[in-house]
Amino acid sequence: MKNLNIKARKLYLIKAAFLALPFTFAACDTDELLNPVPETSISDKNAFDTPERIQGQVNGLYRAIKDGQFYGGRLIVYNEIRGEEYINRLTNGVTGLQTWQHNLNAGTNEVQNFWGAAYASINRINVFLKGLDDNAAKIDPVLLAQYKAEAKFLRALTYHSLITLYAKPFNADNGASPGVPLRLLAETSSANNDLARSSVAKVYEQILADLNEAEAGLPANYSTPLLNTTRAHKNTAVALKARIYLHMGNYAKVVEESGKIVSDAAPFKAPSGVTHELQPNVAAPFATPTTTESVFSLPMTEQDVPGTQNQLGYYFNAPPVGNGEYYLNPTGIIGDPDWRAEDARRKSFVVTAGNLMYYKKFDKPAPYTDFVPVIRYAEVLLNYAEAAARTGNLVKAVQLLNAVRTRSDAGYVFPATAIATQEALINTILKERRIELLAEGFRSLDITRTVSAFPGKTGSGLTAPAVDPTSPEYVWPMPNSEIATNKLL
Repeated sequence: MKNLNIKARKLYLIKAAFLALPFTFAACDTDELLNPVPETSISDKNAFDTPERIQGQVNGLYRAIKDGQFYGGRLIVYNEIRGEEYINRLTNGVTGLQTWQHNLNAGTNEVQNFWGAAYASINRINVFLKGLDDNAAKIDPVLLAQYKAEAKFLRALTYHSLITLYAKPFNADNGASPGVPLRLLAETSSANNDLARSSVAKVYEQILADLNEAEAGLPANYSTPLLNTTRAHKNTAVALKARIYLHMGNYAKVVEESGKIVSDAAPFKAPSGVTHELQPNVAAPFATPTTTESVFSLPMTEQDVPGTQNQLGYYFNAPPVGNGEYYLNPTGIIGDPDWRAEDARRKSFVVTAGNLMYYKKFDKPAPYTDFVPVIRYAEVLLNYAEAAARTGNLVKAVQLLNAVRTRSDAGYVFPATAIATQEALINTILKERRIELLAEGFRSLDITRTVSAFPGKTGSGLTAPAVDPTSPEYVWPMPNSEIATNKLL
């Protein structure tokens, strides 16, 4: 497959994106897949005929997001291993070695595969939204608004995942840098493939527009804990909005959005909609992933798994439960003395095998049916804490920080030097994020949004250099499959 013509590969990816859509398609054989024609043949004649069919398409949007090459595993892994918390053990290029080493190029598998999965999801969403508009009379107006809102929430989530890998962070230059192509139309052919990159600021503008519409149209809650965890509702959109504003350095807006879903005083919980709150046991949201701490997660079952070498447990858990692709870097956060031995996050999740330490937040064996956490209430509180600290409300920031730390280490008291000044408190909150959100795909996001350098790392005979924000390796390159077929890049 390496010698497959790049243009044919791109058209194949386009075709694959359409084949994922829940419509009736023209049949195709192996030869057609390897030598695709420029146009796709899609019949949406019956796709919006019944409420059941429309509901099936909504489910399909979520299914696309949890593809193993996307949020089903790989995205979280890449965002985790770019940072300094993990050491590559098996030198397997298929499972992210080049990402760990910051040694990617436009043809590297992860650069191309993630791009393809993300844009396939985006086009699926765009086709669905157009279908809803064209068939609005066939669906209850309340459901119509909800389904549009769910689709826009997922589109916002997808564009943020793209912009944080393939473009400079917003905070580097207030979003002036080139971002990614902002595709908002339903495409059923390759005719409109040529599209210039929008600025980072423009992409963020669209993300926020989608999330504002999502918040307005989503329900306050659903009928079961499973649905409250795995489908977007109002608090889900608000939580993601707060994350987006954090990445934009708009800390006043982080405070504003967080205040919608965090009570004024401890014990902190969402005052309306789904009553999100921390669980007493930090392991609970991973053992039973439909608790109220899980704001949004992607479900996995034995009949619907992320696929080979995509699963979080496969990457991060110790053999024989996982494959131990990556172990904890002893000079990373696991080696920090402020993370005490009595902390439940150590006691519950750290496991040693072969003199190496692994993190077992994802502890189910093959076929690895752990839910994938996308937004957890602990992150919401830490986002709020950081924004409160950066806007001068140190008292509120310490309260929120303490809620997260003392849940896992009840006897811990932050030293005065760690919280007495704004700068010290912000650094302490950033360290707490490294502990609390370890293995959930936040480390490289926190490095880039603060426009910090990726630290160097060494282990297993391998070395990855430090990467400065001005280095080309700081962001992922545009994939060859896009460069070859998009004349406006």
